[in-house]
Parts: sequence; C-alpha cells; structure tokens
Amino acid sequence: MEMMMRKPRNYDAELKALEDKARELKIRKVQQLGELVIATGADTLTAEELAGALVVLAETTDAGRREAWAKRGAAFFRGRSRRPAPAPDRDIGGTAPRPGGAQPASGATGAA
Repeated sequence: MEMMMRKPRNYDAELKALEDKARELKIRKVQQLGELVIATGADTLTAEELAGALVVLAETTDAGRREAWAKRGAAFFRGRSRRPAPAPDRDIGGTAPRPGGAQPASGATGAA
C-alpha cells in the first residue's frame, strides 16, 4: 500500500498574506474616511475640532439622534443634502459652542 504525503502548509506564508491583506484593507479604510471628510467639507475644521465632534458622535447613545444623523448621511450620499461646511448652527450632539481661546494655532496635529 502506497501512502501519499500531503505537501505541508506554509503557515508563515499564509500568515504574511493575511497580514498584507489586513494592511491593504486598513489603508483603504483610512483613504475612504479621508475622502469622506473632504467630501463633507469637514476638512476645513482643525484636527482638534474634527476629533472632538467625532468623539461626541461615537459617545452618543441616543437612538433617535443617531437615526436622524443616519438619515441625514443617507441624504448626503444621495446628493440631496450637501450642505457647505462649516455651519456654526450645525448640531453635532448637543455640545456647547467651542471656546474661542482654546484652539491651537495649527490644525495639523491629532487625528490619525
């Protein structure tokens, strides 16, 4: 009786391929998020303002508010509600207006 030996799997190569794929997906995600920031006009905000707004959004658990944001986002993607940014009256989650003296001179730091 002849026994056939299977070729051993190259786990190192498979792991490297998975890591490469994960890296590509992360790069694509970062690029798409950057494109979204630009498309919405949010690239006119400082990194600190944008990060602060995103923190408020991420921390919000109010289902009604999140649903309203989702509807507005869907309308944006349909091209019906492209509102120029920045709009001082825009509601980003019930936060108080930002203090004028708390902004750094450069918006180039922070959100990565």
